[in-house]
Amino acid sequence: MNTAVRTTETLSQRRDVTRTYGNDEAYDVLVVGAGGAGAPLAARLSENPRCSVLLLEAGPVPTEATNFPSELLNAGTVEGAAPDHPNNWSFKSNLMAGRPYTLARGRILGGSTSISGTYFIRGRKQDFDGWSSRDSDEWAWDRVLPFYRKLENDLQFGDAEGHGRRGPMIISRPPQDHPANQAFAEAARELGFPLEPDKNGQHSPGYGPMPTTSPRGLRINTGSAYISRALVRPNLTVRGGSYVRKVLFDGKRATGVEVLREGRVEVIRAREIVLAAGAIKTAHILLVSGLGPEAELGALGIPVIRNLPGVGKNFSDHPNIAVTWSSKTPIVDYGTPQSMGGVLNFTASGSNVIGDLEIIPLLKPMSYMLHGADQDSQDLAFLVSLQAATSRGDITLESSDPDAQPRIEFNYLSTLSDIERMRQAVRVAVRLLKSTAFRPLFHRLPDLADETVADDDLLDMWIRNHLGTAFHTCGTAKFGTPDDPEAVVDQFGRVYGVEGLRLADTSILPWAPTRGPAATAIMIGERIAHFMLNPESTPRRRHSGGIRSIRD
Repeated sequence: MNTAVRTTETLSQRRDVTRTYGNDEAYDVLVVGAGGAGAPLAARLSENPRCSVLLLEAGPVPTEATNFPSELLNAGTVEGAAPDHPNNWSFKSNLMAGRPYTLARGRILGGSTSISGTYFIRGRKQDFDGWSSRDSDEWAWDRVLPFYRKLENDLQFGDAEGHGRRGPMIISRPPQDHPANQAFAEAARELGFPLEPDKNGQHSPGYGPMPTTSPRGLRINTGSAYISRALVRPNLTVRGGSYVRKVLFDGKRATGVEVLREGRVEVIRAREIVLAAGAIKTAHILLVSGLGPEAELGALGIPVIRNLPGVGKNFSDHPNIAVTWSSKTPIVDYGTPQSMGGVLNFTASGSNVIGDLEIIPLLKPMSYMLHGADQDSQDLAFLVSLQAATSRGDITLESSDPDAQPRIEFNYLSTLSDIERMRQAVRVAVRLLKSTAFRPLFHRLPDLADETVADDDLLDMWIRNHLGTAFHTCGTAKFGTPDDPEAVVDQFGRVYGVEGLRLADTSILPWAPTRGPAATAIMIGERIAHFMLNPESTPRRRHSGGIRSIRD
């Protein structure tokens, strides 16, 4: 193991833990991105004392939970998702033609788990069984379930079959006593939707309390849950303020990364590189490093290391829309941290995907959730989402400059199935609001006329004009078999055609799961760490010569 000196520095009242290495030394594993998957991955790898791990994060690295910005600890808002927040990447994108959008992704220890709404629901068995095949069986449901269990400390269901009690992520369900939440639950029952008390079980989709990582209103992120407790290990280094520009290669072997830090570019070497920078940045780094569609890279003058046509292609996400409603009586309590209480999952008429639609009743105005300022508004909203979109997006480069943002095109609602199901979801939301259960609360829909709801063409136009996203991007560098031309990695996260490089985040999923992917991202970090720590269970690849084990 390398013998290095650990140092501590102060940056904007936050401490970054760093390690200084001599020119002839290198890390065993270098992890890029300390977010939903990267933080768990690095923490688990560092449990092997013979493995030296460097975790690089572009944003700051608070070493204790209390050192995070206060608004990022408050689970009652999502102020970190505001486009002007310093810990938000704020990627520019287009949801569809003529619908520009600023995409929120976390730029701080914990990544997007530090700025999210704390929704924490596992993917469904049908998702994993759909991804799994004879040659990709490591992602079958029975293989991933132990890792979902390993990461969780479920305060309500931890002792139940299929759940966990000892993991670092604390999972709880908020009180269900808010008037809007109670009305929503009763309205769902009135419309015939079943009760789904455990959203992390595998029961039929319905209404149930939302599992969150926000006990007592405190947002738990992967940095505070995994990294803070692991920093005592001498073989783990976590370095903030480190923007990874590209992966460096010697022939077909990844040997290190080029990093912009404190205004200077430096090179850091490692035996194995793992990109866990999220589905957007991981694809971006691959492309500027020469891994992607050969013609696109060549047109920008980027030397091609490996022609991988699937990088940045065919990604999916969950399009959503806010159906705003006004209350007859004041029901918003700005003093409580609770902003979401429950969630309804159901299947669109004629759909072959179970639970492909979702509605979440918000308990505070959306403007308050983004900006945190008290208001007098009594306008609340239902977040309506399509959880199994068939439209696919595309990430491409506009410049070979690693410091320039990529071009992100979601291509939302580009298939007839997607617009038809979104239309169904909005109409169900309106039916819930006009149910008997909501009669004491519901006043009006301020921006959605009855005539619009009743007319397909008018409703389609309204949906397109009000469309948003759930920020659940997946599949920009999916796993698959070697004969799949769109596959970028094998089922162990190893990038095809090169050595010493893996991916470990939602970029590797073939498509977005039918529940939000935060819990799944953490599970991916756990799963890839398991592969790396247990090389005997990971076959060597004949076509690449194999990747040297971190335990060799």
